[in-house]
Amino acid sequence: MAEKKVSSLPAKLINGGVAGLVGVTCVFPIDLAKTRLQNQQGVQVYKGMLDCLAKTVRSEGYFGCYRGAAVNLTLVTPEKAIKLAANDIFRQKLTKDGHLPLWGEVLAGCGAGTCQVVVTTPMEMLKIQLQDAGRLTAQRPVPAPAAAPGPAQSLAAPQPARPSPAPRPSATGITVELLKTRGLAGLYRGAGATLIRDVPFSMIYFPLFANLNALGREKVGDVQARAPFWQSFLAGCGAGSVAAVAVTPLDVIKTRLQTLQKGDGEDTYKGIVDCTRRIMAREGPSAFLKGAACRALVIAPLFGIAQGVYFLGVGETVLGLLG
Repeated sequence: MAEKKVSSLPAKLINGGVAGLVGVTCVFPIDLAKTRLQNQQGVQVYKGMLDCLAKTVRSEGYFGCYRGAAVNLTLVTPEKAIKLAANDIFRQKLTKDGHLPLWGEVLAGCGAGTCQVVVTTPMEMLKIQLQDAGRLTAQRPVPAPAAAPGPAQSLAAPQPARPSPAPRPSATGITVELLKTRGLAGLYRGAGATLIRDVPFSMIYFPLFANLNALGREKVGDVQARAPFWQSFLAGCGAGSVAAVAVTPLDVIKTRLQTLQKGDGEDTYKGIVDCTRRIMAREGPSAFLKGAACRALVIAPLFGIAQGVYFLGVGETVLGLLG
């Protein structure tokens, strides 16, 4: 079967949006664990991904694992739509006589990663504050219970005191505060770090996905046989996990730079170089791989689902029903 070319920009945007919504809904709790693990500096509140998720459910409830999900679900539609559509457009423009060289694949990925930063940076900025709030609350010392007045002391074991819950931040409140105190630039804090993470990611991911997705498919003239759904899904998972682990050090730097509220004894950073130097000096090179397993577990299914939906042509079906 010949591969169906997606020629409509609205179809590309719908495909990217649907893929992003489905993918984020499935993997968001792991992404929350990744953010909290990456932000740990001194006090180790969590020992790993499973410990983080278990403590989050215990202290914040099941829906605590989805703190910040509303921001992601709102902005992931334009973000994924821009990323996937831009890559597809760049690939079409760089294809000559039905052939796209490797440098063209890398350049198309670079263009896609650059385009998405306009949406990714504020989305990540807001999401990280909401995700990390629970870690900061858990890190606060528990005050000692005050002794009850009176001659007799109870023999019953005293109930452990709990810290008074801090007001829960909201995306709207953070946005208003940032715009009021720092202007639009506040929402784009860490844009440079986001760029140096997303561009290499896309330069690795898209060429690797295209080649994995083309394995075992024959060409009829200049048109290649269409990949089955399972191949697109597995190619997206494989390429996504490789690219995610490869850029994890850059993701750690980005997360640290975009985190506004720090715990006791945690460093603040002046920029990418300062952040890199301080992490290396205080925590060693292994700190740059914090959350690598979580990132692989998030990105693999996220992009597997994304490419599966994209190649199923959901956007074309929706436009067909509407038109």
